[in-house]
Amino acid sequence: MKEKYYYLIIPLIVIIIIQIIKIIVRIFQGKFVWKNLVDYGGMPSGHTALVVSLTTLIALDYGPDNIFFVISLIITILIIRDAIGFRRYLSDHSKAINNLIKDLPDELEYKYKIQEEKIGHTTGEVLIGAIVSIILTYLLFFYFIK
Repeated sequence: MKEKYYYLIIPLIVIIIIQIIKIIVRIFQGKFVWKNLVDYGGMPSGHTALVVSLTTLIALDYGPDNIFFVISLIITILIIRDAIGFRRYLSDHSKAINNLIKDLPDELEYKYKIQEEKIGHTTGEVLIGAIVSIILTYLLFFYFIK
């Protein structure tokens, strides 16, 4: 690949592969529905895979002592922190709201939309997303670039 287009192409390939893996995992769990193609949460973490792929590319291309790597690493840490912490917090709130809706009288219950409860990621989902992303990015980088 000419220029630095691989900074866009490789992370996109990685997230597509991660989404395919996520679908396969859900099929084996018997939980697949077409909505899963764009769902939040699940194994492995797509958000983590995307940012880890970009950070890995920068490390491979410029080295870990480069300012681009440091900036990318900080953004990666923030996204991972949100995937595990903030989005799990949102999941807990969704569960509480859904319980409140279910406690409403039947004539009022239908007025409120049941919230998606699985929004966040577990630490394991994030870790697997990061590991698979690093491996895929490394392989793609050296296959296409070096």
